[in-house]
Amino acid sequence: MKREEILRLFPGTIREILKQAPWDSELLQEIRLRAGKPLILWQDGTEYFVSMQGILTHHRELAYLVRQEEIRTTMEYLSQYSLYAYEEELRQGFLTIQGGHRVGVTGKIILEKHQVKGVQQIACINIRFSHQVMGCADKILPFVIQSDQVCHTLIISPPRCGKTTLLRDLVRQISDGTDRFAGCTVGVVDERSEIGGSYQGIPQNDVGIRTDLLDCCPKSEGMMMLIRSMSPAVIAVDELGNYEDINAIEMTLNCGCKLLATVHGSSIEEIQQKPLLNRLMKEHIFERYIILQNENRCAAGNVSEIYDGRGTCLYQRESKI
Repeated sequence: MKREEILRLFPGTIREILKQAPWDSELLQEIRLRAGKPLILWQDGTEYFVSMQGILTHHRELAYLVRQEEIRTTMEYLSQYSLYAYEEELRQGFLTIQGGHRVGVTGKIILEKHQVKGVQQIACINIRFSHQVMGCADKILPFVIQSDQVCHTLIISPPRCGKTTLLRDLVRQISDGTDRFAGCTVGVVDERSEIGGSYQGIPQNDVGIRTDLLDCCPKSEGMMMLIRSMSPAVIAVDELGNYEDINAIEMTLNCGCKLLATVHGSSIEEIQQKPLLNRLMKEHIFERYIILQNENRCAAGNVSEIYDGRGTCLYQRESKI
């Protein structure tokens, strides 16, 4: 997304402040607005407060304080003055705008029969800018594809280490094929619109020529929908966690599909402490474990270790002295 396009997302004063600020659209990760709180920008893995003069600083007392009215008008800009059209997405706490960028919101939750119906009186907006990193899965591809077969793979990563970016590029390369792999049909269940970054149903990110994507669909339901209707050879999902996800995985495996998935964590040992995933690990369901590291958090595909399903280390990054 170009600098001018990003500036057009904001109204009035916020736009003028950001117009003066020395940020790089290629390195920009987040812009966060909270009512009555400092304007915050994340760039290249670092948090900055933004002053009225557009200065990026670490001194909060210099930061511009966002007004509630600016939150409201920014939401109008982002939704093109039609928040009703994004009602379904907002029930999940976010909306996706053109370019595949995700806008998270918080405010007053409206409940109906103990289920979230919507969000009103929005008090915080967090725009997370989507960046494709083509080729970031190059390092892991030879480990994930063995003898022309995709291995069941689990990517384990702490927050902000690029697991979704890595998964996206892995999907693209498996779908398109390489000089050593012919490519195959991939089904993606994109529950939070982060893999494909779909806008009006069309993925804005490159997920490959043989990829079918379900946007804003629960993983447990989406995996079975794809199996019934699209005959995928591989299914990819982001952020495993609850019982329904694990149950759907077992059904997916019984249908002969290969699985690519991610989960929050910092090591295999940590994942083993999660009861639902521990059972899958004991049964050696996953054939590859890709561990991402904390260092240089803005770099996607920064792989620390790779293990096979039996726990044998296949790759380990050399430690920096």
